[in-house]
Amino acid sequence: MITIAVANQKGGVGKTTTAINIATAMAATGWKTLLIDLDPQGNASTGMGVGTDDRERSSYDLLVDGASLESCIAPTSIPGLDIVPATVDLSGAEVELVNVEDRTARLTKALADHRGHEIAFIDCPPSLGLLTLNALGAADTLLVPLQCEFFALEGLSQLLLTVERVQQRFNPDLGIIGVVLTMFDRRNRLTDQVADDVRACLGPLVFESVIPRNVRLSEAPSHGLPALVYDHNCTGSRAYMALARELIGRLPAERKAA
Repeated sequence: MITIAVANQKGGVGKTTTAINIATAMAATGWKTLLIDLDPQGNASTGMGVGTDDRERSSYDLLVDGASLESCIAPTSIPGLDIVPATVDLSGAEVELVNVEDRTARLTKALADHRGHEIAFIDCPPSLGLLTLNALGAADTLLVPLQCEFFALEGLSQLLLTVERVQQRFNPDLGIIGVVLTMFDRRNRLTDQVADDVRACLGPLVFESVIPRNVRLSEAPSHGLPALVYDHNCTGSRAYMALARELIGRLPAERKAA
């Protein structure tokens, strides 16, 4: 299973929206996909239509109680897409894990040898605490959503430093599969300037596909649906399908399943 962490310690950059819709897009292209909600807010779970009463087992049980991955997986309404939901209990996980041995490797152990899915996306919280470190330790690679605003550039440099530290201490094989520009508004000159700066700095690491500001992307979670299902023809949905095709092109050839 290819494991991709969707992370950026800055909040409000479209991280959960990206996790939901890229997972849906991958499932739509034939990949058996797993979405792991590691954010205590549980927005990815809500956005996939998994209500709080339906979250019998969650990522909290997976990390803190050592429950098996299979017991924590719940189906979604999307064919080929399953989810490990999150509950508010996860907000206390960082405190509970402080004195646990191998506290940064709990997710790595939980995902080891899993064969039920071909690709997994981990929706990380907007911080660089133990939950995110678990995700980065377990991931093969990192997908970074980056909002087209000035402060996002500052956050990106901090994230790149964190990736270097994780490579040195926990996961030497961790890479960055790409940076995706989100909330792109061509009417705003600053958006173009930020996009140009990011591309000048990171070059081909930045995906050609950009995610526009789109009302449908914002509306979809309130209906418990990914935007690709809520309105498959809106500009946001088309952008995520383009991103999925580009992402598949960057995956190792020997591990492509579709």
